[in-house]
Amino acid sequence: MNNTYIDACFRRPTEHTPIWIMRQAGRYMPQYQEVRGQVDFLTLCKTPELATKVTLLPIDLLNVDAAILFSDILIPLEPMGISVAFEDKVGPVLSAVQDETAIRALRRIEADEDTGFVMDAIRMIRKELEGRVPLIGFSGSPFTLATYAVEGGTTKSFHNIKGLLYSRPELADYLMDLLADVVINYLNAQVDAGAQAIQIFDTWGGILADPEYVRFSLKPVQKVIAHLKRDGIPVIYYLNNGAYLAHHMDGIDADVIGIDWRQDIGQARRTFGQRKAVQGNLDPTVLFASPQEVRLRAHRILEEAGPAPGHVFNLGHGILPQTPMDNAIALVEAVHEYRR
Repeated sequence: MNNTYIDACFRRPTEHTPIWIMRQAGRYMPQYQEVRGQVDFLTLCKTPELATKVTLLPIDLLNVDAAILFSDILIPLEPMGISVAFEDKVGPVLSAVQDETAIRALRRIEADEDTGFVMDAIRMIRKELEGRVPLIGFSGSPFTLATYAVEGGTTKSFHNIKGLLYSRPELADYLMDLLADVVINYLNAQVDAGAQAIQIFDTWGGILADPEYVRFSLKPVQKVIAHLKRDGIPVIYYLNNGAYLAHHMDGIDADVIGIDWRQDIGQARRTFGQRKAVQGNLDPTVLFASPQEVRLRAHRILEEAGPAPGHVFNLGHGILPQTPMDNAIALVEAVHEYRR
């Protein structure tokens, strides 16, 4: 098996820097669009055969060093009692939970039963991968899941979730603790099914002021990580838009810290690179430049990251739907061809 990704997560020496791409199985791929054209998004997530097919596309077409389960971070919210739908040009639409009655009515899940299709997909993907590369499982962080649940979808103001934190902090604590238990159950089920690494996406943690981040995002994440099955399973914590919170990252018991393009990767490596691996951090819009510029920018990040073990190359956020496929291929080739 290509163990480059796992070795890098544990800061072991590798022949080349491994690369995978957030949202690497997605709309920028014509092959994905062909599958997606047959079913709606949630059906694609909930059909193990189709989820397996699209999960494998980047392995076959891009030659990345890890597969990531094709799913969505909102999947655990449905069995908790929140309706979830995806509308074209709108995105996710949820039945918002914004008062104490609705929040306390949410149920804990048994992931094997309530999200069994995810575990079936993991087992199927592992079989089809035949050991070529490791498989990453994932979940949203408790705070990120809470944001979608309370806002009822995407938002620019975050006034509902922030209003809850400031007006009813004890109720917000209850919600984060409940979601932490759900995420623990969900991720451990993924590990039992065969996931070989786990990424926690804290997509919205970076919207918070420092004290609120610590109370409502960091502490629930620390609880999740403390209860994960981690024997040989690296844990990656990705905090979007969190450069100003970097001083907290060294205190998180993750093996890898994922950073976006707003942070200097050299500084991140110097700050906690002796104790944790770093994942990142090309701006996704660089992939709209020429293949030559993509290679130049990728090599620049690799140089800034330095020669020490423990760097996983990735974008600073998900690959954009308009990205030329040839540029995604060029990025992977650029990382693989680079030698320290």
